[in-house]
Amino acid sequence: MAASEEHDSPAEAPQPAVEEETKTFKDLGVTDVLCEACDQLGWTKPTKIQIEAIPLALQGRDIIGLAETGSGKTGAFALPILNALLETPQRLFALVLTPTRELAFQISEQFEALGSSIGVQSAVIVGGIDSMSQSLALAKKPHIVIATPGRLIDHLENTKGFNLRALKYLVMDEADRILNMDFETEVDKILKVIPRDRKTFLFSATMTKKVQKLQRAALKNPVKCAVSSKYQTVEKLQQYYLFIPSKFKDTYLVYILNELAGNSFMIFCSTCNNTQRTALLLRNLGFTAIPLHGQMSQSKRLGSLNKFKAKARSILLATDVASRGLDIPHVDVVVNFDIPTHSKDYIHRVGRTARAGRSGKAITFVTQYDVELFQRIEHLIGKKLPVFPTQDDEVMMLTERVTEAQRFARMELREHGEKKKRKREDVGDNDDTEGAIGVRNKVAGGKMKKRKGR
Repeated sequence: MAASEEHDSPAEAPQPAVEEETKTFKDLGVTDVLCEACDQLGWTKPTKIQIEAIPLALQGRDIIGLAETGSGKTGAFALPILNALLETPQRLFALVLTPTRELAFQISEQFEALGSSIGVQSAVIVGGIDSMSQSLALAKKPHIVIATPGRLIDHLENTKGFNLRALKYLVMDEADRILNMDFETEVDKILKVIPRDRKTFLFSATMTKKVQKLQRAALKNPVKCAVSSKYQTVEKLQQYYLFIPSKFKDTYLVYILNELAGNSFMIFCSTCNNTQRTALLLRNLGFTAIPLHGQMSQSKRLGSLNKFKAKARSILLATDVASRGLDIPHVDVVVNFDIPTHSKDYIHRVGRTARAGRSGKAITFVTQYDVELFQRIEHLIGKKLPVFPTQDDEVMMLTERVTEAQRFARMELREHGEKKKRKREDVGDNDDTEGAIGVRNKVAGGKMKKRKGR
């Protein structure tokens, strides 16, 4: 399905001279009913990537969009697709491929919000959710299908009567991540069963060799819309680091949460186990912390995300499953509790805050084992980060309480692991405060009581 060789290097989009005057979606060519939907969502003016991509997409061009995280990419492909759908209404009109389940649900929400007044229906096809209900949703022939590649292949192969032979638009969002997660074979299979005569939008934060290969295979004479070609973080983001001994990481985390109390936090850990452990530790100390990681069931993952979005919880602990694409407007502080092993993941993690023009803070913990990784991050973003100011004597005063909370967290993890072994089915809702194993009683001064046998 390779496009002819002369189209290998995409044309650069001309920098729009009217960028200063272009203030509204109407100026970009978006139809009135969708402009109203944008107003209702509070999108007052288009972002840079939208200004570049929407007019070209409305002209029917294939697009490669390179833009930093939080730049309004979803709107850049959703509006042209809905515009075209209004002109030629049809079922199974567009397919959006995404790397993660959470991102798929978020894109679906945006499509439904933008298309609510015109009756747009979308279906989310991802793993971790009952296949039968998804088959029923596909049987109703929605306008937009948002899917992770693996589960979509399942349905294309096994769901009777479902095919994408009439598809008009294909979007690959976070294409670099789709390919990094080794969905290459799935993407190849999908490209073989959808029409060649279609419009394709490829959005990616980074242009990797794999993405270039995919571009040659899937796009016809594309235009490249690059908002930021070098890796960068948002201007209003204040970035700091803390150099600390590995054994005091928990204590420094508690200190920072106390110092910046009143803010909402996203704390990134490298493993599911550490995410769960740190969440239990913080809860033992009275913080409203909630985990989000790959070993939780899909319903619990969405539950965690929704509680955090609704501000019912102020601290979300997550693995990199939440580092890309999730738009939670009110994140004030991102803490890299475990430093990311890939420098590019740093850009995506800290991109969870300071979104859409707001300011935010990012603090990265650097232990004696992380110096080289940290230097790579500084090299990538092209700046030296300042140290986050701390009072070391105040930090050390927390040691005793934190040590006791660590002990409780370890016990609870062990208990939970044993319970899971004993009964393989789901045990209670261990993913949130109310249902956490053992209710914590605190005595004055913050010491934890021994828990009574249950």
